[in-house]
Amino acid sequence: MGKPLYSVTALFASPDALLHAVEETVKAGYTKYDVHSPYPIHGIERSMRLRTSPLGYFALAFGLLGAFGAVGLMTWITLVDYPLVIGGKPFWSWPAFVPIAFELTVLLASVLTVVTMIVVFLKFPNNSHPLHDTPYMKRVSSDGFGISIQADDPSFDEAVVRVHLARVAGTAIAPVYYDPEEMDHGQKLFDPRFIGVLIGVAVVVSGGTYVALNKVAFMEPYSWMMEQAKLKPQAPSTLFADGKGMRTPVPGTVARGFLPYAYAGKPDEAGKFLVNPLPPSALVLERGRTGFLTFCSPCHGNFGRGDSRLRGQFPNPPTLLSDKVRNWPDGSIYHVITEGQNIMPSYAGQVRKDDRWAIVHYIRALQRAHFAKESDLK
Repeated sequence: MGKPLYSVTALFASPDALLHAVEETVKAGYTKYDVHSPYPIHGIERSMRLRTSPLGYFALAFGLLGAFGAVGLMTWITLVDYPLVIGGKPFWSWPAFVPIAFELTVLLASVLTVVTMIVVFLKFPNNSHPLHDTPYMKRVSSDGFGISIQADDPSFDEAVVRVHLARVAGTAIAPVYYDPEEMDHGQKLFDPRFIGVLIGVAVVVSGGTYVALNKVAFMEPYSWMMEQAKLKPQAPSTLFADGKGMRTPVPGTVARGFLPYAYAGKPDEAGKFLVNPLPPSALVLERGRTGFLTFCSPCHGNFGRGDSRLRGQFPNPPTLLSDKVRNWPDGSIYHVITEGQNIMPSYAGQVRKDDRWAIVHYIRALQRAHFAKESDLK
């Protein structure tokens, strides 16, 4: 007897192709399917028309449990078990309860919600799944994007599903079978063997941690870090006349290898005096294309049209193809990348100086391609 069919899977070349396939899959009436990607894709949950996860209700319940539990415990302590008069304040002083109640709310809501997700929704410790160890999962865990349409979908027909996935540009279309015994191997949360393993791990980790932190950390050479001939911040010093260990930097001092941006807060001067030092070349344009697609395209779109790839999660920025930006000197575009503008932050910390100039070259190439002249096409 053959193994039951779990799903039919397909791979796609890009996130945009995956989004298109998801939208077509929803239109085709499929409801039991899943998508996989090596990183989060903006807007995928709306394209899939996912319902709100019930996990939020557990988080709310655990948060309320933490808040009321903390306030209740402190109320019992301050009014019944150990009432104290502190500075003339009443026994039940709610402002003093706020920090503890907040901390316990966050603690229980976060920890118990994760535990609920792992134990209830993911059925821990049974971590078997039909897609595990399949070629499909290996691809979507590294550099691929895929859809898996499950066989228990009301509209599922393997032949029809294969045709549908091929129609939406899916590749490597393949069925996934599973072994029922492997999927439900009987391992339960309170299995004595599993509990024994947890206890053993807890004992070994606790013992190892105690020895490492209380014994090994105080042995040479690890103790050298505690016995350095150094001056700690804000510690007094007899070496200097003012008795302070921390010294004020000499005016005008800059970090080694660093030059401050000369046109900070001066966009007009940046546009007037800054000149692109990189000669345009295929290598520079490719460098600028890589930087643009990485840092600029999420908001400005792949072609600089202002059609954000974030699918409405943030306000779309102005197009880079407008007459205003086309007439800007290179220095003005470089200044905006360096300092930011309006709600756009500075990218000086993420993009190196030469890469910023390469991005400017690529923006010019996009502008010229959009407004190509007849001479550019020859």
